[in-house]
Amino acid sequence: MRLVINEPVERMDRPYARRWWALLVLCLSLLIIVMANTALTVAAPDMTQDLGLSSADLQWVIDGYTVPYAALMLLLGAIGDKYSRRGALVLGLVVFGGGAVAGSLVDSSAGVIAARAVMGVGAALIMPATLSLLAATFPRAERAKAITLWTATAGLAIAAGPLVAGALLQHHGWSSTFLINVPIAAVAIVGALVLVPPSRAAHRHRVDHVGGLLSVVWIGALVYMIIEGPHFGWGVRAVTAAVVAGLGLVAFVVWELRHPRPVVDVRRFAQRRFAGSNLAVALFFLAVFGAFYYLTQHLQFVLGYDALDTGVRMLPLAGAVFAGSALTGYLTPRVGMRITVTAGMVGGTAALALLTRVDAASSYGDFVLPLVILGLAIGLALSPCTDAIMGAFPESELGVGGAVNDTSLELGGSLGIALLGSVLASSYSSHLSDATRGGKLPADALATAQDSVGAGYAVAQGIGDKARQLGEQAARAGHGGNTEKAAQLKAQSDQLAHGARQMADAVGSSFSDAVAHTSLVGAVILGVGTVLVAVLLPRKERAAQTRADAGDATDTAGVADAADTAEAEVVGDADTGVAEAEAETGDAESETGTGDAKADAEAESEAEERAAVR
Repeated sequence: MRLVINEPVERMDRPYARRWWALLVLCLSLLIIVMANTALTVAAPDMTQDLGLSSADLQWVIDGYTVPYAALMLLLGAIGDKYSRRGALVLGLVVFGGGAVAGSLVDSSAGVIAARAVMGVGAALIMPATLSLLAATFPRAERAKAITLWTATAGLAIAAGPLVAGALLQHHGWSSTFLINVPIAAVAIVGALVLVPPSRAAHRHRVDHVGGLLSVVWIGALVYMIIEGPHFGWGVRAVTAAVVAGLGLVAFVVWELRHPRPVVDVRRFAQRRFAGSNLAVALFFLAVFGAFYYLTQHLQFVLGYDALDTGVRMLPLAGAVFAGSALTGYLTPRVGMRITVTAGMVGGTAALALLTRVDAASSYGDFVLPLVILGLAIGLALSPCTDAIMGAFPESELGVGGAVNDTSLELGGSLGIALLGSVLASSYSSHLSDATRGGKLPADALATAQDSVGAGYAVAQGIGDKARQLGEQAARAGHGGNTEKAAQLKAQSDQLAHGARQMADAVGSSFSDAVAHTSLVGAVILGVGTVLVAVLLPRKERAAQTRADAGDATDTAGVADAADTAEAEVVGDADTGVAEAEAETGDAESETGTGDAKADAEAESEAEERAAVR
């Protein structure tokens, strides 16, 4: 047996025997690229102190990863389809690992941002490749179960990132949160070569590079606008990015509608099942990433947990994701995708609604139930949506299908952090101003405290340090016999100490109130989105009929033609014959040949995929 598997999965006459081991490699690859963001939220305070980062620097350290990650996925997914999906995965792991090494070695904000951008490019190669390889390796009957495990891994990574980072920061610096990715990436590279069979599209048409580049422009500009506007104000850069994103999107849609082989067929978004699934993914990650952004801050700053304790206290979310994923596998075949996804989104809305009760007296116990409900909701909603999105694409576009799913995820997450983060900052600043009104806090100190909850506690600590210094001076004056001066200094020290406690209390209560207010906004957004998704997704009866149609098409094993289908293609092996059919509204043309077992299997897959799109 060869150590490196070289037989393409498309040439195998039966399901790949080690496909579940291959899934483990794909999930491991997914794990590190999701953890790269969630771990950084815990490492941010140490990084800020060590590198002297401003709030703007820290924001771009986080989002320097997001912009290339989101912008490049569609184009790189299409390139992976054409040339090699496994090659895209391995190359992405190499680039990601290289960026992680660079990030651990730099000592400036610009260096860390650049390293994070390189890691984002690697992630843009990895993410769509994991889904496309999964879909290509697993037969249709097992694909939903495999996608459920893939989704559960993403949920686990959200919670595991802070735990791993916290454990590392107990004994190592923030650079260890970069270096931990390197051995994992190395293991994943070896695993990919040994366990994951190579795969690429049977139809190796020329890549739509113009459409791909337009997608890079409009998605990149949109993500930049989402980050820049809410955090740094709607100045020239944010407005310019908004204009570029709008014009780029229009140009992208027009080009894709006219191109014979578009990088992504935008007509699919007219299909309710496809559009509803993408909307659900985007809205869910808007809520999840936004909530994660402020919950980790609350646990660390307000409740005073260190990095490791914060990670441990996010574990109920991870466990609940797996439980929700198990429920999905049981419920979806019985009650249908619409009910399962809607139930998950209702659960997510309820979790955010529970967080509106947070106040200055809240303890960790008040967060456990919302975390559990949110985890269950993630498990319930995301797997069926991802399965529906991937099922809408033919074999030749699995990489693009994965990229569409992941772009929806990343846009939703970016929007969640930007939108809910902006609401959080504005609410915290307003509450802190009200809480300190009438006090003697200087205006510049208040402005500094309003920048973030961390800055607020730093101001309170500074006042407390000043109080201790005066207390020490009072003690020295008393020992020197100057009782009058000692009394004056002692009075000033007590006053400042009292002010420090008041300031710390004001910061904690203001941030808690901001968390409650932001959770309300998130709950409203997700609640409205739940209604829209419930309207868009097809009923159970419609889905059941679709599956029945797909089964009928399978029985014919060689016919992939359906009324109202925009296009259907069936390609057999070049050595034994070619069967190709294309049908468009009002026009039909077909050619048939003598396919072998592979042609039959492809016909079956095409029929199921076209039925799913319908």
